[in-house]
Amino acid sequence: MAIFKAYDVRGTYPDQVNEALFEAIGQAAPQVLKCETAVVGRDMRESGVPLAQAMIRGLTKQGVDVIDIGMASTPMLYFATAYLKAGAGVQITASHNPAKYNGCKWCREDAIPVAYDSGLGEIEKLVNKNAFTSAAKAGSVRTEDIFSEYRANLLKYAGSIKPLTVVVDAGNGVMGAFLPKLFEKLPCELIPLYFEPDGNFPNHEANPIKAENMQDLVAKVKEVGADLGVAFDGDGDRSMYVDEKGGIIPADFVTALLASEMLAMDPGGTIFYDLRSSKVVKEEIERLGGVAKMCRVGHSYIKAMMREDKAIFAGELSGHFYFRDLHYTDNAEMAMLSVLTVLSKSGKKLSELIEPFHKYFATGEINFVVDDTAAVVAKMEKEYAAKAKEVFHLDGLSMYFDGYWFNLRASNTEPVLRLNLEADTPELRDQAKAEVEKAIGGKLADGGH
Repeated sequence: MAIFKAYDVRGTYPDQVNEALFEAIGQAAPQVLKCETAVVGRDMRESGVPLAQAMIRGLTKQGVDVIDIGMASTPMLYFATAYLKAGAGVQITASHNPAKYNGCKWCREDAIPVAYDSGLGEIEKLVNKNAFTSAAKAGSVRTEDIFSEYRANLLKYAGSIKPLTVVVDAGNGVMGAFLPKLFEKLPCELIPLYFEPDGNFPNHEANPIKAENMQDLVAKVKEVGADLGVAFDGDGDRSMYVDEKGGIIPADFVTALLASEMLAMDPGGTIFYDLRSSKVVKEEIERLGGVAKMCRVGHSYIKAMMREDKAIFAGELSGHFYFRDLHYTDNAEMAMLSVLTVLSKSGKKLSELIEPFHKYFATGEINFVVDDTAAVVAKMEKEYAAKAKEVFHLDGLSMYFDGYWFNLRASNTEPVLRLNLEADTPELRDQAKAEVEKAIGGKLADGGH
């Protein structure tokens, strides 16, 4: 099924994703994950309620005891799975996708992710067979409100935060229901934008990676003279930032910014950054005495690499930030608290902290629709091999040249080819971008992650 993706299940409701499918997934998952208990959460989409009920029916038919945490962010689901010592967790969400979409994202015990090659593919095979035998005894269902414990856990790791004015755009996503309760414990003034959870997204897409979805936040930060602005995605596992001048901060610069706070807790520790990130990220981590390691794109891959190296932190260009102390999961609220901590300690404006990272010149992620992504990547490697100083295939094709580099990779979530390019000067960036775009061919597509 095309709806079983690299990291999750995602499709349009009710034609691709529906109650019958989710009940079948609920029956299949325990056979793969070998779980006796499972936590079920959902975001704010209207279809989330019947889909969660169907998932619970499937799980309990297989004898699994379900802990229903109701509407929650994806990081809350991860926390609940680990905190309640459940064997598995499933979040009903389609993240930033438009209202007609829904899906589910799975984790094992201790919030270990389940990707296509580590369980989802096997679940898909069982769903396709659709031959399930119910357990002799059905599982139980209980509800649990874990927000107070979740909040306390976040605040345990937060540093000393000074009174700051913070504009937050929740994008009508799930975070609007919980951020006021978090800010009750902070000395900051919260100025909310679009906090009413609404899966129809009446104001803009809950996808902060797109600049057009950040414009209301930019305007509000300037209007009220805030210290910074924060935007969350639909299920609350990504965040993007705006400085006090209204400048949108690239997520890789946030990784570099937070390196100081992370390495203060673990001097000499390892920090991962995804291979699309600016060279300045590696340079900053190493300047601070840390070990900088490049990783491929995608939460399941990053979490696995972090666990193997016991890395303290990782950052991804799409606005995912990962923390060892939070079971190696991505947590947008922890990222926000960390930014507030760094800003409070510095005594500087956020724009002043970010300014040193503007050393190189990136294109941002550019998406292409092509007929055959693998063929295009192979063609590009052959065409550029002679002048490349370094070539590697950690994730797609990465090629480094005198003065610039690019990465070309097929998306794991959309049918597009993604290009990231960075150069030492804006002139070289524009020249290289034009050449590479011409060589790729195809047509430009909308952004995504």
